[in-house]
Amino acid sequence: MEKLRLPKPGTIQVAPSLLSADFARLTDEIKVIEDADVKMVHLDVMDGHFVPNITIGPPVIEKLRKYSKLVFDTHLMITDPEKYAETFIKAGADHITFHIEVVDNPIPLIEKIHSLGATAGLCLNPETKLEAIAQYIKYCDMILVMTVHPGFGAQDFMPEPAKKIERIRDIAGADVRIEVDGGINPQTTPGVVSLGADTLVAGSSIFGWKDRIAAINNIRKAAE
Repeated sequence: MEKLRLPKPGTIQVAPSLLSADFARLTDEIKVIEDADVKMVHLDVMDGHFVPNITIGPPVIEKLRKYSKLVFDTHLMITDPEKYAETFIKAGADHITFHIEVVDNPIPLIEKIHSLGATAGLCLNPETKLEAIAQYIKYCDMILVMTVHPGFGAQDFMPEPAKKIERIRDIAGADVRIEVDGGINPQTTPGVVSLGADTLVAGSSIFGWKDRIAAINNIRKAAE
């Protein structure tokens, strides 16, 4: 199956995180956000080891793929992305982000992900210094900056890690998307966009509201 591509860098995109959605109604939740004209959906994969929680795996992604034309932006919060990346791509993931904290040299895995037709990205935790990924940014399609500790939804935004966005944008130029995840809502959006982020992962600030479409549009307006 040909993979969907990330939207053009520089265009502001809201990527609703299904971690905060109603898991008993995932196909309905996806349909609603598609009606809001989003281009991508953020899928948080947790293994109970790298982070103290467990979420979805390839079988769920494979089932959801049949019901959606959104880019599946798949965030692997797992200790062994080299072992599982291909399985997720075959299940339907279009983009794979994995953590710099669990690999010594990310380039072979980035190249493997690309060879399988997907786009690739690196993520760094709040405490991880930018220098850990600086030399690898040019190999990526998207960089993910965590502004909360990974593993749980509905945490408060951490402003200090967000400062890395500006330096990443300086290194990446205009050809790499910069995604930010953690505490993103209409109040925190203007700040991260001004630093250079163009991809806004939002969970509880969308799925915590009855009107999901209005919640997405509120974030878009804040990004302006």
